[in-house]
This record gives sequence, structure tokens and C-alpha cells, in this order.
Amino acid sequence: MTLKVTDGERGDWAVLQVAGEMDLVTSPVVRQRVHDAVADGRHSLVLDLSEVFFCDSSGVGVLIATRRLIRSCQGRLRLILPAEGAEDGSHVNRVLAALGVRRLFDVFPDLVTALDEESRPLSA
Repeated sequence: MTLKVTDGERGDWAVLQVAGEMDLVTSPVVRQRVHDAVADGRHSLVLDLSEVFFCDSSGVGVLIATRRLIRSCQGRLRLILPAEGAEDGSHVNRVLAALGVRRLFDVFPDLVTALDEESRPLSA
């Protein structure tokens, strides 16, 4: 399976919906789309990873680099990692937790919650 990235805007937020596998071959696509959004002046970013069913260290590296980039421009980054979804729960969530980096991200269960300024992120 390949990777599909769909972009959109919701108010002040750029939303990238990612589906498929984030691995050594496909992760650069996500990295480039994030850089494109930031270059367009979009510093509030939601990455919807609910349809990502595989993520290796390359994908995690892209997420950490995205966090660093968004923080460098005083932006906001939110991840969507639902408890259920791509293959019975978020693979990305399990990988981030296993590596001990899940706590670095503001994680939400869905897009509506992620876009709500009053919502609190899920606990790590």
C-alpha cells in the first residue's frame, strides 16, 4: 500500500489527512507537505493519522521533525490518533507510546475535537 496525503483548511488550521503506510519510502511525502504548509504561512497544523496503519522509525522521525518545525515558528501542532480506526486502534499511537515520545504531542481522538479551542488533549 502507498501513502495518501490530503490537505485542507479549517479556520486557522491547516489539516493534513494521512492514510496508508509511513515508512522510509513514503515519509518524505509527509515531511514535504508539512514544509509546504509552513512555507504558505500555516503555523497551526492538524495531522490526521487515523488512517495510518503502519509507521516505522522514519515516520516517527517526520512527526518529531514536524513538532520541532512548528515550535520554531511558535505554531501549534495537533495529532489525531483515535482509540479505534485503522486496524483496531491507532498503530501510530502504539508506536509513539512504545518509544516514549507520545507525551511530546497534543493528541485528539477526532478532527472536531482537535479543532475545538476548548478541548484538552488526551493524556499520554
